[in-house]
Amino acid sequence: MKTALVCGAGGFIGGHLVARLKQDGFRVRGVDRKPHEFIASAADEFVLGDLRDAGFCNEAIDRRFDEVYQLAAEMGGAEFIYSGAHDADIMRSSMQIDLNVLEGCRRHGIKRVFFPSSACVYPTRNQLDAQNPNCAEDSVYPAAPDSEYGWTKLFGERLYLSYARDGTIEPRIARYHNIFGPQGAWRGGREKAPAALCRKIAEASNGGTIEIWGDGQQSRSFLFVSEAVEGTLRLMRSDVSSPVNIGSEELVTIDQLADLIASIAGKSLSRTYVAGPVGVRGRNSDNRLIRRTLGWSPSMHLRDGLERTYAWIASMVRQARQ
Repeated sequence: MKTALVCGAGGFIGGHLVARLKQDGFRVRGVDRKPHEFIASAADEFVLGDLRDAGFCNEAIDRRFDEVYQLAAEMGGAEFIYSGAHDADIMRSSMQIDLNVLEGCRRHGIKRVFFPSSACVYPTRNQLDAQNPNCAEDSVYPAAPDSEYGWTKLFGERLYLSYARDGTIEPRIARYHNIFGPQGAWRGGREKAPAALCRKIAEASNGGTIEIWGDGQQSRSFLFVSEAVEGTLRLMRSDVSSPVNIGSEELVTIDQLADLIASIAGKSLSRTYVAGPVGVRGRNSDNRLIRRTLGWSPSMHLRDGLERTYAWIASMVRQARQ
């Protein structure tokens, strides 16, 4: 039986990834400083501890695994990333974790290691046009990410690739674009736009009003979590060693996203536009490279993923009211 280690198994993508690896017949060790908030982990063993601590990381990576997925990081939605209040924690924590995990892999001769980078690595100058952003993989330099989170992910890419050059590991690097779905943060400041809007619309009465940060014309693409996991596994087991985008090419404005969710909810709602962290003006996945190298790209329509996500968040809102 093949073995996998999932660091950050208590998180949103990590929880879904563990479940998929189990379906694929792996024996899985999950590691996180907290259990999953919404589901019992499917991992064969779940080790609680802080991977920023080198001693604990040595205990968590105490043998060779066939595949290591290093998802552990400080992250969240726009409110968390762009406020400035969390910048030091984001940078310090991610760097400590990545260095500790890489050294653990070196000690035990683990080769195949997955690192989730982010669309936040792309230069701000390429994302000023909401309808025509440039997120081709080769556009990342000269570097000018829009946040310290983006700088951390870009440094992470270089760190993993430097360990590859000395023969330590064979990294696989995905630049995730706005992953969403059930069993993720939906309130508290770390939720991303789909979850935040699902919550606002679920909480609103028909005919009521919701708040939108910015003018509603900033654009993004959003990828349902099951497709993110599928792309991750295909990349992990490929011979593609350079960073690739894993995201949807279905570009929508935030207003259009709200329209879709309101339609799913069967509600007619007004909007007020307020100041808030909005990030770059436009961002969309460019999937030409992943189609060429893996012969695959995501195909789920945004509405299909939103229907599943809204149903779950609406149920959480109802539970919170009880």
